[in-house]
Amino acid sequence: MPPNLTGYYRFVSQENMDNYLRALDINVVLRKLVCLLKPDKEIIHTGDHMIIRTITSLRNYVMDFDVGVQFEEDLGPVDGRKCQTTVSWEGDQLVCEQLGEKRNRGWRHWLEGDQLHLRMTAEDEVCVQVFQKVK
Repeated sequence: MPPNLTGYYRFVSQENMDNYLRALDINVVLRKLVCLLKPDKEIIHTGDHMIIRTITSLRNYVMDFDVGVQFEEDLGPVDGRKCQTTVSWEGDQLVCEQLGEKRNRGWRHWLEGDQLHLRMTAEDEVCVQVFQKVK
């Protein structure tokens, strides 16, 4: 049985965000701004239904989905694209595949103790973020 990711997580660190955003064709000004942000994550996990909120001072992004069910994701607030997204469990990791213009796009979340890890990929770039559970 997969872990329940419900909680509020505060930003701790990130690696390689600029290169990841460059792979998504984000302009240099927005890349620099995003690299300064320290997003929080709020996850509501009820059975196979999940809501993942990424909360920043600039804008928030909400994913509301059922695990294992493909849906059209509007990534307009991120990079102006839409893609076909499927989120599923691989063992204890929540894995997202985003099919669209960019090859190898997606992410995975997993817990290590009270820390939530996020590994995002696009093309050949990988960005890793770590969050600390606060409630």
